[in-house]
Amino acid sequence: MMDVKHYMQQLGQQARLAGREISKSDSGRKNLALLKIADVIAAGSVELTGENRKDLQAGKENGLDAASLDRLELTPARIAAMVEGLKQVAALPDPVGEITDLSFRPSGIQVGQMRVPLGVIGIIYESRPNVTVDAAALCLKAGNACILRGGSESIHSNRAIAACITQGLLEAGLPQQAVQVVETTDRAAVGELITLKDYVDVIVPRGGKSLIERISSEATIPVIKHLDGICHVYIDGKADLDKAVAIAMNAKTHRYGVCNAMETLLVAESVAGTVLRILAAQYAEKGVELRGCLKTCSLVKNAVRATEDDWHTEYLAPILSIKIVAGIDEAITHINKYSSAHTESIVTEDYTLARRFLREVDSSSVMVNASTRFADGFEYGLGAEIGISTDKLHARGPVGLNGLTSLKYIVLGDGHIRQ
Repeated sequence: MMDVKHYMQQLGQQARLAGREISKSDSGRKNLALLKIADVIAAGSVELTGENRKDLQAGKENGLDAASLDRLELTPARIAAMVEGLKQVAALPDPVGEITDLSFRPSGIQVGQMRVPLGVIGIIYESRPNVTVDAAALCLKAGNACILRGGSESIHSNRAIAACITQGLLEAGLPQQAVQVVETTDRAAVGELITLKDYVDVIVPRGGKSLIERISSEATIPVIKHLDGICHVYIDGKADLDKAVAIAMNAKTHRYGVCNAMETLLVAESVAGTVLRILAAQYAEKGVELRGCLKTCSLVKNAVRATEDDWHTEYLAPILSIKIVAGIDEAITHINKYSSAHTESIVTEDYTLARRFLREVDSSSVMVNASTRFADGFEYGLGAEIGISTDKLHARGPVGLNGLTSLKYIVLGDGHIRQ
């Protein structure tokens, strides 16, 4: 039987050594590795789908639901997307070594900040094997080594992808230990990874609420995370109602099981009668269940009364909570009380109110006249993302390349001594 503690210690030691090499690699070498990995994955798509079928078969035998099996499957289109994602990350500007805010001090020295890698990143995720490629690509480009622990349900797929990554790294002349996929499905490996503080600098969990709560409570290493995506759209009394309807429909029905889908709709009382009549009909066509406050239920006959728990719930399903509010003050108060600090949007033509909303709503993404579904790394121009952070320290919002780096101060002098 494998000694999990010893195995994870070994991965950590190897990652630390590889991380030092990767941190010194220039952009050309890192980009070459990403492109080599893309080539290997493209050439090995048949083998990848073959290994993925083993996971799918095991998943069916173990009773995985349809949504989980869908996330697990590596279709030709998804493999092509993995390849394209690697190429897109390679094309992004390299943040490592960037110097900003350089200025002269009265003493004559120059002080600025340089962007540097975090070091070694541990990433724990469920189901989707394509996360293995996304995570490896972003960590490599940002000059980090990484230890990846996917779900046991995708072990065959992840091992096959890891082999492709290893080959690409070796062809580019980079250490293969820069990206290591945990080979064991033993759950004890997670507990060891999140306490490897001598070797791992940050943990990034991606998955369900129970996983992230466990990591957050047990880790002895800093964690970049979000627990819920309880996102709000507020339709103001001065909204363009055509825009409002389009945004409210897209934010809820574009995709249900994603963290940036709207879960609560707030509507100013002055326009509620008009806009909810239109939206209720369109939501009914989509099969969306509506749960509303007392005023909402009086206007929307097919709405059921919302409970206190509904305002706290991330449905990830065709269910929507609706509350009619007096105006922007009540909307902001509700959001700051019930939001998970993920993404909120206001629909209004009043620039002053929009500015207030941007300033006073305390979430990682705050929008004006746009769907919450835009809260995404690719949509923000960050390339692939490692996740969305609702924490306030280090990284907040979609975590792309810059979120996987840190800053250090640099000082430039010419024989300067302090007087």
